[in-house]
Amino acid sequence: MIPRYTGPEMGAIWTDENKFRIWLRIEILACEAMRKLGLIPAADLARIKKRAGFDVKRIEAIEAKVRHDVIAFLTNVAERVGPSARYIHCGLTSSDVLDTALAVQMVQAADLLIADVEAVRRVAAVKARKHKFTPMMGRTHGIHAEPITFGLKMALMYDEFGRALRRLRCAREIVSVGQLSGAVGTHAHLDPFVERYVCGKLGLKPAAISTQILQRDRHAHYITALALVGASVERWAVELRHLQRTEVREVEEYFGTEQKGSSAMPHKRNPITAEKLSGLARLLRGNAVAAMENVALWHERDISHSSVERIIMPDSTIALDHMLTQFEKLVRALVVYPNRMMANLNLTRGLVHSQQLLLMLADKGISRETAYRLVQGHAMRSWEFGEDFRALIEADPRIMSKATRRDLDKVFDVSAHFRDVARTFKAVGL
Repeated sequence: MIPRYTGPEMGAIWTDENKFRIWLRIEILACEAMRKLGLIPAADLARIKKRAGFDVKRIEAIEAKVRHDVIAFLTNVAERVGPSARYIHCGLTSSDVLDTALAVQMVQAADLLIADVEAVRRVAAVKARKHKFTPMMGRTHGIHAEPITFGLKMALMYDEFGRALRRLRCAREIVSVGQLSGAVGTHAHLDPFVERYVCGKLGLKPAAISTQILQRDRHAHYITALALVGASVERWAVELRHLQRTEVREVEEYFGTEQKGSSAMPHKRNPITAEKLSGLARLLRGNAVAAMENVALWHERDISHSSVERIIMPDSTIALDHMLTQFEKLVRALVVYPNRMMANLNLTRGLVHSQQLLLMLADKGISRETAYRLVQGHAMRSWEFGEDFRALIEADPRIMSKATRRDLDKVFDVSAHFRDVARTFKAVGL
């Protein structure tokens, strides 16, 4: 089992300080492994472990001259270690360190994102249980369809982010792989034991086979998983934006007592957080395309992927971390208006019960085609002229010859739509 990261905030994972710390750990672990193989004297390993360190500014100064980040790092470490530094990086190539360290960083980031999604699910569960039987209008194509409950909507959110959780765990597993296999992946100058030892200490699996690098389908899977989670955030951000529209106003982002919505219009209360989340999801999708473009490299390696990853890895993980934490706060503080939900449910004067009426008439022996024609005729009149749907039904002898007022009471009872709510909640684990 790979140990779970519980370190600092997301941005710290992608600092040079953290990156070089991981590089140094890889190099020291490789020396430990080579000592176990009898390739490094004990005294030299002890000196390496005691003296090895780095200074970020010094590395930057060296890199400005040599134009190679790993060489600059190794030069700075050697300055501190002295003659024993000749054993550091023996048999390794730069990508052995770069890709293995990147795997550690991706795992660290995934752990924070997993925790974020778990937090979103917790607040979704609270809202779902609270509003389990709060009636509201279900909409298809943006048009009133049939009643649902707000709790069902939140249960759907809880379930969707369960899949997000599984995606992130899967992505974490796929990138939890390291390599120390040399210039073209053949272990020509480094015993595979070193790779197994280092990866084991880092909580990674050694790659079964690699070139100079780990193959980028792993990284593309990871970034695509992040984009999919971001798409789920956007899906719910759009949902809440629609429900906050003035004409609907069934929910609302929390609006602080000193908050301002517009520089021109003092009355404005805008869904600014949800809109921001929609925008950031677009960034994640763009980065996913870039990650897939990185899969096809020349032969055993080129570096066309490197510049891209230096941007999309920190940007995507930091952006999604921000999105999830902001979304969790949005849902937790979301203002819900049950009375407005009920008012909107009744807005069409009973039309939302048309299917129940259709099914009742069919059950009474009227053909479905005839029943549909009868119900739709009255429904369209109610739509056009604002007449009460039930009153129109009760005035039609063709229908009332088959149905009683008690039958209509059942047809127009909103609770009939909620008979499966408890089972659904249990099915999603609520």
